[in-house]
Amino acid sequence: MNKGKVVQSAAEAIQDIRDGATLIVGGFGLCGIPEKAILALRDKGVKDLTIVSNNCGVDDWGLGLLLANNQIKKMISSYVGENKIFERQFLSGELEVELVPQGTLAERIRAGGAGIPAFYTATGVGTSVAEGKEHKQFNGRTYIMEEAIVGDFAFVKAWKADALGNLIYRNTARNFNPLAAAAGKVTIAEVEEMVEAGQLDPNHIHTPAIYVQRLLLGTGYEKRIERHTVLRSASQETGGVR
Repeated sequence: MNKGKVVQSAAEAIQDIRDGATLIVGGFGLCGIPEKAILALRDKGVKDLTIVSNNCGVDDWGLGLLLANNQIKKMISSYVGENKIFERQFLSGELEVELVPQGTLAERIRAGGAGIPAFYTATGVGTSVAEGKEHKQFNGRTYIMEEAIVGDFAFVKAWKADALGNLIYRNTARNFNPLAAAAGKVTIAEVEEMVEAGQLDPNHIHTPAIYVQRLLLGTGYEKRIERHTVLRSASQETGGVR
């Protein structure tokens, strides 16, 4: 197998990430998150990070581990409702937060990967999201300008890859991962299965190898459930038998 992009450990994959770096991280909640890279980053202990991700995991898993270790200076995200640590750090002024509408966040990352510096959107007009941003009218409707996001690094999690770095995601675990992969100057992809070049059907590839600089074959993924809800039957609610 071609070893050109393949690294032997998560620690090797993230070895050149320094204090103050901007990272774009794939995943949605705890679905499709790059578990191994996040754990390695926690162990490395780099500080003052800017993290761009849909949300910040939970208190004891995912990006929440970096929060607990006081490694994140700023979060650019869409949803932050699952972290007590996040709330405490934000209210105390330890954590800077830029809340972005989810579709706008996705497009800012996509634009960064496509080399588009900025774009106009109607989302957020007339709200705090629009404060300080350029406004422009098109066909009688007001839009605001949003700038693209490019990361010093991107972390993504894929289901399968070939040794060249072509990636396939599985079901809803795809989420923000393809966007993140394209928008990182250095993209680190961790995968559950790796095959020889040429063994993936080109029609099934979601992220082409040109966007991936480092590949890690991970094992022992926990794939935690973010929130487990049990539907109780009518008989359980009343204590009766049906």
